Amino acid sequence: MNTSIVLQARQVQAPVFSPRLQHAVRLLQMSSQEYAQALRDAAELNPFLEIDTAAQDDVATAAPAGSELDAAADIEAAAAFDRITAAPASGERHLSHDESFDLMQRVPLPDSLRTHLHGQLGVLRLSAREMAFARALVEALDDDGYLRISLEDIGAALGETGADAERELRTALRRVQALDPAGVAARDVAECLCLQLDAASNHASEGTRRLARRILEGHIGLLAAHDAGKLAKALDASAQEVQCAIDCIRRLNPHPGWQFGETASRIVIPDVTVKKVRGAWRTSLNASALPRVKLNTGYAQLLEKHGAQCTAMKECLEQARWMVGSVSQRASTILDVARAIVARQKMFFEHGPLAMKPLGLREIAEEVGVHPSTVSRTVHNKYMATPAGIFELQHFFSRGLNHAAGGASAPVALQGLIRELIAVEKPVAPLSDAALARQLAQQGFRIARRTVTKYRQSMNIDPFERRRAQGGEMGAPA
Repeated sequence: MNTSIVLQARQVQAPVFSPRLQHAVRLLQMSSQEYAQALRDAAELNPFLEIDTAAQDDVATAAPAGSELDAAADIEAAAAFDRITAAPASGERHLSHDESFDLMQRVPLPDSLRTHLHGQLGVLRLSAREMAFARALVEALDDDGYLRISLEDIGAALGETGADAERELRTALRRVQALDPAGVAARDVAECLCLQLDAASNHASEGTRRLARRILEGHIGLLAAHDAGKLAKALDASAQEVQCAIDCIRRLNPHPGWQFGETASRIVIPDVTVKKVRGAWRTSLNASALPRVKLNTGYAQLLEKHGAQCTAMKECLEQARWMVGSVSQRASTILDVARAIVARQKMFFEHGPLAMKPLGLREIAEEVGVHPSTVSRTVHNKYMATPAGIFELQHFFSRGLNHAAGGASAPVALQGLIRELIAVEKPVAPLSDAALARQLAQQGFRIARRTVTKYRQSMNIDPFERRRAQGGEMGAPA
């Protein structure tokens, strides 16, 4: 019997990210506050990097409100920092040769929900592809712990489309939803609480948890209205059983991400501003959102004269130069993406939420000339100040809902339409979610009652039972 061993060589394309590129990705995804702190920490660790307080004062006193600071000007400003001559500070720091000089990697990051989840993923036995999908989902979570971005958009950001990629993303979603804290990566409140029910076995019986799940999946409106009587009738259960299920739900946490960091009380600093100037919408960077960094050229000159053989210090200087450049690159990317969003959503700025158009990451990526994943990271935790208020850049992205007459509308537009329908309803006879769905259908938008309920809840509008009670109180004689 002849046995032969055949060796086959295959070429496989797989992305390989250097530590510096990985850090650049993290910097791009940070909010203004996180990035500003990272700059300050880096300046403390790196003797060649310092905060330019004079530049900050110049911005505060010389730049008029809403002034245009485009990418070219920002890059020129960063380059000008290299030409500023500064005297060496007293108490020069000396670092040992065996100390790690990858200082940017030593910048401490706050203990966040994402780092907590990434730590759990790190101990799972997953393939590189499975891990990439799971980590992408973790990065897409908001501070509440919810997944507000569709799987389709996440797949597009990863460059993975089709049925197979969607199936793998759904598998990855189940893996992330199984992590601690319970309820993480849910798409809405009902799913978040349902994910926590299985972990509530020590506090409630199986029958109570099953009833609680039925309430969350089909009667969350009655739950929000505190109408236990109607819940009992709808579920064909006793009042005591329903109350036990309600008590079980009340012990759950609708904001699983809040235990990581102080997201509930954080201050939002807009990264860009949008205003109308001479009939055109102008988008500019908020120059005061970040501290300006520059090279300490005095130290750099000393190194050139006396430290020619000090490889570690040369690496330190190189990292400082990279950091200064990354500030300009980050600002340029944010501004390009924001301008592209404003151009695509011009009708929103002109006429309000009803004119919001569907918009995908890939559209902006093609216009800016970057990968969709770069756009995804750019819009994360970045805010835009507009005449209508401050919005997260992610607010302008959504999948379209088809209209019967053709075309599509963004969910934000439908939310605005629902708000208008409720605003003109009769106080003593408010519209139920089913009635709202029927009125939307008459206008060409065929959406399910549950979708209307989700939109109404996202706008913090009471269910029709409570609005009817409030209307009755307002109409009652004094």
